[in-house]
Amino acid sequence: MNNPLKIVYMGTPDFAVPPLRALQENGFQMLAVVTQPDRPKGRGRKLAPPPVKETATAFGIPVIQPETVRSDDFHQCMRQLAPDLFVVVAFGQILPPSLLEIPALGAVNVHASLLPRHRGAAPIQWAIIEGDEETGVTTMMMDKGMDTGEILLMEKTPIAAEETADELHDRLSEMGAPLLLETLKHLQAGDLNPIVQDPAKATYAPMLKKTDGEIDWSQPAERIARRIRGMTPWPGAYTFSDGMRLKIFKARVLERDISVPPGTILECMPGELRVATGKSALAISEIQGKSGKRLPIDDFLCGCRLPDGTCLG
Repeated sequence: MNNPLKIVYMGTPDFAVPPLRALQENGFQMLAVVTQPDRPKGRGRKLAPPPVKETATAFGIPVIQPETVRSDDFHQCMRQLAPDLFVVVAFGQILPPSLLEIPALGAVNVHASLLPRHRGAAPIQWAIIEGDEETGVTTMMMDKGMDTGEILLMEKTPIAAEETADELHDRLSEMGAPLLLETLKHLQAGDLNPIVQDPAKATYAPMLKKTDGEIDWSQPAERIARRIRGMTPWPGAYTFSDGMRLKIFKARVLERDISVPPGTILECMPGELRVATGKSALAISEIQGKSGKRLPIDDFLCGCRLPDGTCLG
């Protein structure tokens, strides 16, 4: 590559690893990787590095882990590096305008939605929960707003009928790498045609909380099934039976008329537990109880009875 772009890469989780790998393997000059500080993880609460740090270290790229990117020290560090471009992918901190002004060419972000739909921290999950038929990856120039910058390139993909958030996450992460490379090629060539986002079409995808996973059985079965898929693997969709927390991993919609209260267990059939909802029923096929093991429903019911007529929630 002639005159390779000098890049500071900002990213933290697994989603940001394929784009980083693509930049490193395609001749860009990686000045540094900026990622979140190591955090306690697992039952032992031992400090663990973010996935992006592990990848950068393996490549020999310098790693910077600021508690905040708003500090004077971090600004000075970026000025000394003098990058052509920031590339930001699921970093986890909002960059102030004073920071975005430092790179000569600004900052390019890779976002896992079809902007302006699903701006925010959890676009993959909310695309499933909201019943979108398609989603995708967008590259954009960053500005002071949250995912409000001009759109550069976009690639779409259908959401499969049974696709969960973790499965869609992995697909979009891999899609983001070539889209980023294509964006930077056109950025260097000067032939990008940025598109201003239409704020009237914007929706927001807020960060998920653990409480978002609790199932409201008064909702239609179709909406509950989407929530289960969108909440897998985190925070997980769950309900209660006599105080016992039940985490539900797989379920399908069962079209039938319902005459009992939502949340009532209708019957247990081979391979599924049928539960009434606000509209139609849900057939649960994978569940986790107090044992902590994810089990097929038949195996679960061998050790935990849920009689017909039991009300969940």
